[in-house]
Amino acid sequence: MSTPAGLTAIKQWVDANQARLLEELFQLIRIPSISTLPEHKADVLRAAQFTAAALEKAGLENIEVIPTDRHPLIYADWLHAPGKPTVLCYGHYDVQPPDPLELWESPPFEPTIRNGNIYARGAVDDKGQMYAHIKAVEALQSLTGTFPVNLKFLIEGEEEIGGASIAKYVPEHKEKLKADVALVSDTALYAEGIPTLCVGLRGLVYMEVEAFGPARDLHSGLYGGAAPNAVFGLIELLAKAKNADGVIQIPGFYDDVREPAKAELESWQSLPFNEAEYTNNEIGAAITGEPGRSVFEKTWSRPTLEVHGIAGGFTGAGSKTVIPAKALAKVSFRMVPDQDPEKIVEAFRAWVAVNAPKGIQANVNVLGVSPGIVVNPDHPAIAVAAEAFEESLGRKTVFIRSGGSIPIVGEFAKHLGIPTVLMGFGLPDDGLHSPNEKFKLANYYQAIATVAHFLDRYGE
Repeated sequence: MSTPAGLTAIKQWVDANQARLLEELFQLIRIPSISTLPEHKADVLRAAQFTAAALEKAGLENIEVIPTDRHPLIYADWLHAPGKPTVLCYGHYDVQPPDPLELWESPPFEPTIRNGNIYARGAVDDKGQMYAHIKAVEALQSLTGTFPVNLKFLIEGEEEIGGASIAKYVPEHKEKLKADVALVSDTALYAEGIPTLCVGLRGLVYMEVEAFGPARDLHSGLYGGAAPNAVFGLIELLAKAKNADGVIQIPGFYDDVREPAKAELESWQSLPFNEAEYTNNEIGAAITGEPGRSVFEKTWSRPTLEVHGIAGGFTGAGSKTVIPAKALAKVSFRMVPDQDPEKIVEAFRAWVAVNAPKGIQANVNVLGVSPGIVVNPDHPAIAVAAEAFEESLGRKTVFIRSGGSIPIVGEFAKHLGIPTVLMGFGLPDDGLHSPNEKFKLANYYQAIATVAHFLDRYGE
């Protein structure tokens, strides 16, 4: 496969500017823009201002740092390519907390190169990938003095805490954000060196389930055997929600689940996959879930119910013989396309009301909702992205789904009526949200070149 002349020039520009491109990313990573912690509010703003300045340097116009109820949105555009498509680039500059700190081999906000990887919080999720978009645009500006397409950027600082501000902003600014396609780099390659486009995401309903038993904590010796126990009652309730095969027991839960097309299943079967390696190196335990379903079906096209944590009673050092009066569990559903989140929530509420153990009152509080989505792989922008990716990495592009959720993709589809090109450059073992998060250095440079090449090709 010969490399197009434009791509060669782009890669030469990236190679010539490697040191600067890395140092600029390091400057952004060093800002501890932890969106969930109020004490880092000023750091989040600083990261927003840094990003806005980078957009200006890249040649974008009409740059805004937009205040919200929590953290700023950033908007920029360049609209001087009449007759050409408009691409809306999205990313986020906020990060997860780095805890537990003792598990980091180097400080989380002091980026360090080891074994060809950048280790730092936010390196791949999503500062490295978001910043690659900006540098890709800068590359095109430096090489040609213009852009091959119309560009809009919308970058947020609340992705790690639910994205409430951007979810409000998008439907209120449909005309301003109007575009032909969105571009998001917040996913991963299927494996090292394999160009990968994600065309499906599971949705998410995140909830708290509260259980209330006696009016106050009680002495287990005096009241044990007669008084309901809120922690045990909550465990009993949740244990009934899913059977031993991982099948969710809520009536109507699977009614709208759409099976993947035969061609898509065959495509998944052709992907390189070592189940033993997956079991030992990625999970570290036996694979569970619905019998007769492949790992890809379980993680990409089947809905799930997970319990993320339970709190209640006494968990300190020593002993305290208490019957807890209340307990709380963090619970989520991952949903697949065609499942209605509101319908699922109502079905779960009804099920909880019927199945709460005797003496236990249970409440369901919804903290966040986003639907599952599938992007048509035959859309012209997806086809161009696949070709550009293939030309950049020298291998055929594969199409996958992701078991995770990116709520903004659903917002763009619902309110702007546009598909999203999910062109990620991370790797499956990058450790998102974990200690020692990493981003392969070569993939950072590859991301800049590939995104620039995609924009160039799409402009044709």
